[in-house]
Amino acid sequence: MSAARRDRLIGIVSPVLLLFLWEGAARQGLIDTRFFPAPSTILRTLGRLMESGELWEHGWASLQRLFWGFLVGGIPALVLGIVMGLYRPLRAAVDPLIAATYPIPKSAILPLMLLIFGLGEASKIVMVAIGVFYPICINAVAGVLEINKIYLDVGKNFGASRWQTFRTIALPGALPFIMSGVKLGVGMGLILIAIAEMIGAKSGLGYMIWNAWEILAVETMYVGLIMIALIGYLFSLALNEMERWIIPWKAER
Repeated sequence: MSAARRDRLIGIVSPVLLLFLWEGAARQGLIDTRFFPAPSTILRTLGRLMESGELWEHGWASLQRLFWGFLVGGIPALVLGIVMGLYRPLRAAVDPLIAATYPIPKSAILPLMLLIFGLGEASKIVMVAIGVFYPICINAVAGVLEINKIYLDVGKNFGASRWQTFRTIALPGALPFIMSGVKLGVGMGLILIAIAEMIGAKSGLGYMIWNAWEILAVETMYVGLIMIALIGYLFSLALNEMERWIIPWKAER
């Protein structure tokens, strides 16, 4: 058996084994099922929420906010990061601002966003955008700085315009770093959308988890957590496939 196949097998077996141990411990009374309900109970709740349509409604609301937040935060971050990598004066001006604001816990900004944008969709989208902005921008800068200077010199000698340098040298050269930033941004976006939906929302997976906590519906809380984890995992798989497609030279390493 090859190492890659063995790793995939271990990756499948380990969570299944954990679920069996969890189920057995719950049935034998080794854990408090008020806080750790059996996986079979959670699965029944999942089926009920899917059948009623409630799970689809909340999941779709969260995905929409995540999508728009990614556009609002990701595109400016990508452009700014590449331009910062290409032009040192801009990097010197903006880098201290990013370094100073990046460590601020993004969840701590939520009250300010609610004050500025209100309880509607805008505050939640902006929260996702803020969380997505930093990893993409920072990784884009790092990616451009890692490009061998000879490629930039060749472009300059052949009279490449700024747009051509951006499109044909900086963007492709920084793509491996940018994709790493996008993956980090997805995780941060999911965290922040769940937090934002717990306050002032009437839909979304975060709202579903918070509402379940208020009525002590622990199984529903676990369903919400599982759905967030599943969305993150599916996004990770999709981004890995996209990375192999748009950065084939990285997959060959």
